[in-house]
Amino acid sequence: METLSENACFGGVQGVYRHTSTACQCDMTFGLFLPAEAKDGPVPVLWYLSGLTCTHENAMTKAGAQAWAAEQGIAVVFPDTSPRGEGVADHEDYDLGQGAGFYVNATQTPWAPHFNMWDYVAEELPAFLAENFAIDMERQAITGHSMGGHGALTLAMNLPGRYRSVSAFAPISNPTGADWGRKQLRAYLGDDEAAWTKHDASLMMKEVGFDGPILIDTGASDQFIDLLRPEALAAAIAERRQQATYRLQPGYDHSYFFVSTFMEDHITFHAEALYGD
Repeated sequence: METLSENACFGGVQGVYRHTSTACQCDMTFGLFLPAEAKDGPVPVLWYLSGLTCTHENAMTKAGAQAWAAEQGIAVVFPDTSPRGEGVADHEDYDLGQGAGFYVNATQTPWAPHFNMWDYVAEELPAFLAENFAIDMERQAITGHSMGGHGALTLAMNLPGRYRSVSAFAPISNPTGADWGRKQLRAYLGDDEAAWTKHDASLMMKEVGFDGPILIDTGASDQFIDLLRPEALAAAIAERRQQATYRLQPGYDHSYFFVSTFMEDHITFHAEALYGD
């Protein structure tokens, strides 16, 4: 592991680290905020998965998570959104390739060798964090924005018992039913739409749901709301009678102004689950 930076932050440390990933077959960079309590022993962790075009840095510097995480004694990890570097496949479109991993394990050429973000986030990075930092992997929660909200919801529903709570900011809620999703799922996973199901939060909600609390916020003035399809996920939640709070926030768009506005709510929501019995 290479330490790229460490800065004092709200009594804790905001670090940026690079390590060699077996899953992605390249070097990966992530951000990690550790609160002051981590000096005395392992602390619970909240995963923050970012959206299209982002790196580890966007949410780390714009979401305002550290202040609220420090107040609650929670670590926050900010993974990158895709593999990167020389030899890693890319695409001229912003919503495919580097910066657009969609949190899947790709099976198609040219993506398959590196684009294994599911395994990276679900298996490799958690093991790496547990080995190198004071983090309690028995107490995990997950959130994300846009493409990252899609990743947070699908990981939570596919890995029962892993996360105590899940939340999302403006998640891509029904990718099999929108242009933000069908294009990427076909490119990464091929034409068999049965393989797409586990990566669609609305379909997974109907099929399995989540054994824990859910909080979702979407801006009612989100410029991408037709691609996000919040109504599909809301309908699936209602049909399953899933424990969830789903809020449309009047006047808010898709930006980090929206995310940072409701970050306190989400951190508090996860803290209740992470410190509960």
